[in-house]
Amino acid sequence: MLDAGTVFAALHCASPFPNGEVRFVKDRSGPPSRAYLKLWEALTLIGRRPGPGEICVDLGSSPGGWSWALQRMGARVISVDKAPLAPEIVRLPGIEHRRENAFAVDPRAIGPVDWLFSDVVCYPARLLALVERWLAADICRRFVCTIKLQGGTDHATTRRFAAIPGSQLRHCATTSTN
Repeated sequence: MLDAGTVFAALHCASPFPNGEVRFVKDRSGPPSRAYLKLWEALTLIGRRPGPGEICVDLGSSPGGWSWALQRMGARVISVDKAPLAPEIVRLPGIEHRRENAFAVDPRAIGPVDWLFSDVVCYPARLLALVERWLAADICRRFVCTIKLQGGTDHATTRRFAAIPGSQLRHCATTSTN
């Protein structure tokens, strides 16, 4: 309702979320951070998610929120970060932690993967170079990355991300309840 006498309705909605508001119930005991909520939102928006047995690489993974969520989906996770993962994440079955620089990893040394994930904090152009290196290696079927715009919006780089065949750029605005 817009006011006491006006109801706004649509036959078709572009958002999979009620009222267009993204809300997930926060898990307060499993993940080491809230970052997994961004991943859930992104996977909901694209309508796909890793399944059991799929191989996922999580670049810039510390403390392990995305790795935790991917493991819960049944995926095998190669978690890459110079920083340590939370101890409870390292102990989970199906998670292999590599203490390496996410930007220095040679994709061919890891081998074919189903998904590449990155929530690493860096300038968009540096993330684009990372993604392009993985795409050039031709060993990754899908990728989900957060582009963190620091300072002004880098329109040129976001256009280059959008030009990657099959890619989608989405603005995520996750909030949690409880």
